[in-house]
Amino acid sequence: MNKTTDKKSIPISFEVFPPKKDGDFETAFATLDKLGALHPAFISVTYGAGGSNCGKTVEIASYIQNQVKLPALAHLTCVGSKKEMLREVLDALKAAGVTHILALRGDRPRDMTDEQFAARDFEHASDMIAYIKELEPAFHIAAACYPEKHYECFSMQSDLNYLKLKQDVGAEELISQMFFDNDYFYEFLEKARRKGITAPIHAGVMPVTKASQLGTSISLSGATIPKAFADMIARHGDSPEDMRKAGIDYAVRQIIDLKQNGVDGIHIYTMNKPKMAAEIMDSIN
Repeated sequence: MNKTTDKKSIPISFEVFPPKKDGDFETAFATLDKLGALHPAFISVTYGAGGSNCGKTVEIASYIQNQVKLPALAHLTCVGSKKEMLREVLDALKAAGVTHILALRGDRPRDMTDEQFAARDFEHASDMIAYIKELEPAFHIAAACYPEKHYECFSMQSDLNYLKLKQDVGAEELISQMFFDNDYFYEFLEKARRKGITAPIHAGVMPVTKASQLGTSISLSGATIPKAFADMIARHGDSPEDMRKAGIDYAVRQIIDLKQNGVDGIHIYTMNKPKMAAEIMDSIN
């Protein structure tokens, strides 16, 4: 997970999510084996809303680290996390040999009350990063960034101030939220560097292979939908196979352009789809 300036060796990484049911672990492990065969730089694993599947996150991260033999990046969220619970998760990760963490504030689950949301021990990701660094300095911590600013933040400058704080308290690299217009990412990079944010920034790319994704993860991200992307949805959205091909092609063109512009890294939100990831890797190589 190191910064690179060589365009030919820009690290490509993947994100996966844990199984929803305990009985689905074998399927998840098979997916990880297939993703590992594509030789990403690392694989990150998400954390359940409100910390609902922290045990599954640890188990998946351990499998990535010890069976797939790739660096695992375990997500941790402030929402739903208490200090005692966080210490237990850190101990479990350390015991599994997982030393890389992506520290996030996390989105509020729909069924979480105002009182539960306000009672969290860490209000912001920067608070949790500082706590982890004080408790376990050896952990390598990544944080999230938002090329078009976090949807709750009132300005880009305010968002950059928070991002700089994350770096100042211990974040050593950054992974961006998805975006669909690379120009937004390049403008963000320029502003971040002017702000004194020097940590490597991995560009987050989400291949959209179903029109229904517009109403779920994309709407939550706050990413702008450029005309070319909207036209793709309008043209292919009613044909699942055409939409799949067009979505992969759009992501491939994004990634090739990012590589040509020498970004620090590219993080692909694979949605646990190794076939799709393989097609992308074949195309960009």
